[in-house]
Amino acid sequence: MRKSWLLPLLLLVPTVASANVVWRGDFETGNSSQWTKEERVNSNRLLVTSDRVRQGAYALRVQVEQGDKPIQASGNRNELVYVGPEYAPEVAEGAEHVYAWSTLFDESFPSEKTWQVFTQWHHTGLSGSPPVELYVLGEEMRMRVGGGLAKDVWSAPLQRGVWNDFVLHVKWSADPSVGFVALYHDGQPVVPRTHMATLYPGEGVYLKQGLYRSDTIRAPGVVFHDGFTVATELADVLPAPAI
Repeated sequence: MRKSWLLPLLLLVPTVASANVVWRGDFETGNSSQWTKEERVNSNRLLVTSDRVRQGAYALRVQVEQGDKPIQASGNRNELVYVGPEYAPEVAEGAEHVYAWSTLFDESFPSEKTWQVFTQWHHTGLSGSPPVELYVLGEEMRMRVGGGLAKDVWSAPLQRGVWNDFVLHVKWSADPSVGFVALYHDGQPVVPRTHMATLYPGEGVYLKQGLYRSDTIRAPGVVFHDGFTVATELADVLPAPAI
């Protein structure tokens, strides 16, 4: 069953002046109004703050505690949702975009031998793993791609208390010979262009960012996100080379 509540919101996607930047969710409005929807148990779980920022004046502070369940689904979470054109399957198939953002894991972020998702592109279906997700497992950050045939394509040591800058280049397709991903971390290429399925057949995707984790975790988890940008060209989001 299609999540029909999202469809009318496609008309509310803001326009951006740059020809190659198609959306910003960077909180420079001082709130979360750039995003489509909040999934939170109360207002202190998703806070737009000026305390710790990567760029501009504002960033998002996310906190999850055991039992946080704002929607009827597995795990505990507090997340923002952005519904872009890729929600429609006929638009998603063959679409190509570059996604850039920064994430900081608080010094208190718990070390757990289970999943803690901090950014995901969720499919429009009702079952299965997201086609693309970045998550923490123990003391590693990881990226998993492929949905029903998912595999990890990247891992790196978890860094707390510092900003991690991510740039993800994706071509969305259910055909593994067409779809691909490429990942940059802190300005360095860490996953070369790798062809694989990035969609479920006949489905689209939408962005969720915050923190979503196993309900077995007891300790509170805090992360910060900033600067989310969607573009059509790498040059619009990668840092300029040093001269």
